[in-house]
Amino acid sequence: MRPQPGDQTTSMTSRRKARKRALDVLYQADLRELPRLAVLTSYVDCLPAPRPEYLHYTSLLVEGVQEHVERIDEVIASYAEGWTLERMPVVDRNLARIAVFELLYRSDVDAPVAISEAVELAVTLSTDDSPRFLNGLLGRVAEHARG
Repeated sequence: MRPQPGDQTTSMTSRRKARKRALDVLYQADLRELPRLAVLTSYVDCLPAPRPEYLHYTSLLVEGVQEHVERIDEVIASYAEGWTLERMPVVDRNLARIAVFELLYRSDVDAPVAISEAVELAVTLSTDDSPRFLNGLLGRVAEHARG
């Protein structure tokens, strides 16, 4: 039986795609030192119609990170034991930003989901040590952010 639009499985798949696309946008902006919202606009403008259903959540994530980046980076820096933001791999830094945004500002996202999604993306897109690093960092953030 295929999942129907609105089913939790479809929603999870859509959000996973949205997080991956948000990571792509944030990664490119960070690496090339470009404004995040300009990179998002370029990404959206290149998409053919009809636009994918996950696009709304992608935009929400990028715009949310942009709006709260100072607080998000402050939180990451305070819980990243032995690491500065500048020393983190670009992928890890931006996965952490997405997850911390969800942990602090998205009450509709359970903390374990935000953490596991970041860790899963790190498994395929970053270093061998990244999943463990992000899991620890985000676990500490979640423990203190959501009490």
